[in-house]
Amino acid sequence: MRPIRAASLGTATALAALLACAPVAAAATDTDSAHPGGKHRVITLTGQLAQQTRFPVNPGGAPAQGDRTVFHSILFDQDGKQVGDTGGTCTTTRVDNGGAEECVVTYNLPTGQLSVQGTVFGILNPGPPPSFDNAITGGTGEFSGARGSVHADTIAPGTRRFTIDLDR
Repeated sequence: MRPIRAASLGTATALAALLACAPVAAAATDTDSAHPGGKHRVITLTGQLAQQTRFPVNPGGAPAQGDRTVFHSILFDQDGKQVGDTGGTCTTTRVDNGGAEECVVTYNLPTGQLSVQGTVFGILNPGPPPSFDNAITGGTGEFSGARGSVHADTIAPGTRRFTIDLDR
């Protein structure tokens, strides 16, 4: 049985990615810069895994294509203030070459939601969960029509730093 990993935080984790809103922007590290064709914003948040459940295809056996993970994480700004949460599912698509999971994640923030999707590679390798980059596929509220990407790094067990590169 493979160990529980925080790799599913956000795509996925990631993706949490958030933000073009004043409350969250004020609470998170936010860098505005000129961007061709629209507004560009970078937001940094920390995610703490709150709950994770695995649904293996082969209970008690080797990892398999189709294994699924469901997770929920709490999102914090750089001052440690809770600013939202994230949740999603990841499905194992490959078990060779370190494995891979396809993840679909939603980041819930005070002024809207961000939808993120992508692949996390190396999920079966020993050590901390791997870094990943996933795409922002849309959003609601302040994030309606959002595009961009989320980069996630493991910074401690069950904890990831999300760098959200948001184009609007």
